[in-house]
Amino acid sequence: MTLLAIPFGILIGLIVGTVGGGGAILALPVLVYVLGEDVNPASTASLIVVALAASVGAGARVRGGHVCARLAILFSVPAAAGSLAGTVLGQEVSPRLLILTFVPVMALAAALTWRRACTDQTGDEEACPDVPIRKIVLAGALVGVLTGFFGVGGGFVIVPVLTLWFGMSFRRAVGTSLVIITLTGLAALASHLATGTTIDLPVTGALAGATMLGALIGSRISDRLPQRLLGQGFALTVGAVAIFLLVDTLALGGPPGS
Repeated sequence: MTLLAIPFGILIGLIVGTVGGGGAILALPVLVYVLGEDVNPASTASLIVVALAASVGAGARVRGGHVCARLAILFSVPAAAGSLAGTVLGQEVSPRLLILTFVPVMALAAALTWRRACTDQTGDEEACPDVPIRKIVLAGALVGVLTGFFGVGGGFVIVPVLTLWFGMSFRRAVGTSLVIITLTGLAALASHLATGTTIDLPVTGALAGATMLGALIGSRISDRLPQRLLGQGFALTVGAVAIFLLVDTLALGGPPGS
């Protein structure tokens, strides 16, 4: 299982580094369906994997000037607080219901991101938007609750929020999202570990290391892709995983441990 985690980790990292999110929605199914982990410990392990991968991608984006640092910090503080509440709620929900609740959120994020990518005619990098602090705090808190509740890094929601609600260009949203994912993911991880959740260290370590490598490669690929293509790739990735989880949970018996 440890060796099997490596190719999947590289693939997850490529997606995280390229589109600035979606890593946890892939890491969680890989840990559960491929590597045989139960849902609750897998959700904790996915936070470790994605936070480390996001930190690698974020570093590359900061150096390239594609991060709105002020917005990322203001967003991350309420998001970290919200993740604590989300974690408590998530512990009270069955794994099957957790995934069924997860699917429509993913589908909505995919649809809205695809629409934005198809209608965005700028194609060029824009300056960081001037977003009111209260709007940033509200969005951060809501994303934080989702991060803790579902055990994900939040990129599948953060990127649409930054582009659709804040009006940020997609390339800059990717970089800013990676910084936020790193900070909120670490906060949510602390919440999960505080509840006594244990993880498979060899499998998690192998998946995390491979994902970090993939994220580094993905960040370089992203710089060479048009923003429209980045947005469409993000939407397709999220939508495909949402369909898989829905079919498996309703028709094939759901994940192990449900």
